[in-house]
Amino acid sequence: MLLNVSYNNREITRKIDTEVGKPYTLKERWNLNGIGSPKLIITGTSIEIQNLLILDNNRNICSIEMRPKGIIIRFRSLLETYALIVPYYKLAIHKGDMAIYTIYRDHCFIKVKSDTKAVQKFFRKLLDHKADNTATSIEDL
Repeated sequence: MLLNVSYNNREITRKIDTEVGKPYTLKERWNLNGIGSPKLIITGTSIEIQNLLILDNNRNICSIEMRPKGIIIRFRSLLETYALIVPYYKLAIHKGDMAIYTIYRDHCFIKVKSDTKAVQKFFRKLLDHKADNTATSIEDL
């Protein structure tokens, strides 16, 4: 679900909270050693997101926020902030080339560069958190 989150709107906040859960409390954030990613450089996207990013000439960057039932990928275009809401059951992460991670949700995807240890550490934490918070699949039984 791709949403414009530039303005404080209760309906959009309710949609996000039902999809990926409410934000972590300060104590939970402290216990997880942070829930946000460093600045991620976008190298490729699906056509829907690319149409938003080409509207301005700024560098395409995004950040990821972990929630109890999913993640929120935020990026900016033309002074507007957009968010791709991805619940864990729809999240797929692929490590392609040497330093590229691709994050999928249905037909939307974002490719980000992972050239630093901090980014690689964040993706390891994200994958571990996803494994701990998703339901057991039928194949695991």
